[in-house]
Amino acid sequence: MSVTVTEPEGGFNFYVTEDPHAVHPAVGHSETDDHHHETGTMLGFWIYLMSDCLIFGILFAVYAVLGQNFAAGPAPSDLFEIEKILLATAFLLISSITYGFAVINMQQKNQSMMMVWLIATGVFGLGFLTMSVLEFHHLWHIGAGPGASAFLSSFWFLVGTHGLHVTAGAIWLVVLLVQVQTKGLTPENERRILCLSLFWHFLDLIWIGVFSFVYLVGVLL
Repeated sequence: MSVTVTEPEGGFNFYVTEDPHAVHPAVGHSETDDHHHETGTMLGFWIYLMSDCLIFGILFAVYAVLGQNFAAGPAPSDLFEIEKILLATAFLLISSITYGFAVINMQQKNQSMMMVWLIATGVFGLGFLTMSVLEFHHLWHIGAGPGASAFLSSFWFLVGTHGLHVTAGAIWLVVLLVQVQTKGLTPENERRILCLSLFWHFLDLIWIGVFSFVYLVGVLL
C-alpha cells in the first residue's frame, strides 16, 4: 500500500493506491489448490505403480530362472487347464472394458450409469478371483503346492501376488461405490475413480504377461 500526497491551491489531497507487489493472504478455497492437489495425487499414484512394476518384474525374473526346475514333479503341461485360464482371462479383460465405460459416464456426470458399470466391473473381477481360487484349490488338492518344487514356488508367488492385488482392487471398488452413493461425484471421488482405473488396467497388463509367459509358454513347451 502506498500514499500519494498532492498540494493543490485548495489544500492537501491524499490518494491511497495499492502496492502491486503486495502479497495478500488466501481467502477460501481456490481452483489452483484443487489442481495442485490433484496433480500431486496422480503423481504419487504413478510412483506407486512404478514400484509395483518393480515387484512384478522381480517375480517374473524369478519365474524365468526357476520355472524349469520341476524336481521330478509335475510340469506346467501336467497342471494347467488352459480352457479355465482362458475364461478367467476373459473375465478380467471384460472388467477392464466395463471400467472404461464407467469412466466415460463419470466424465459425462452420469452417476447412475457409472455405478452400473462399476458394479459390472466388480462382478467380472469376482469371477476372475473365483477362477483363481478354484485353480489354487485344485493344485493344493493334488499335491502341487508351493513347496513341491522351485517351479511351483515361483508360480504360486507370481500368480498369488497378482491375485492379492486384484482382491485389493475389488475391496477398493466397493469402498468407492459406497463413497459415491453417499457423497456423489465430488472432485475427490472422481480423482479416486481415476486412480483405481489406472490400478485396474495395470493389473490387466500384468495378467496378460502372466497368461502369455506362464500359462501359454508352459503348455506349449
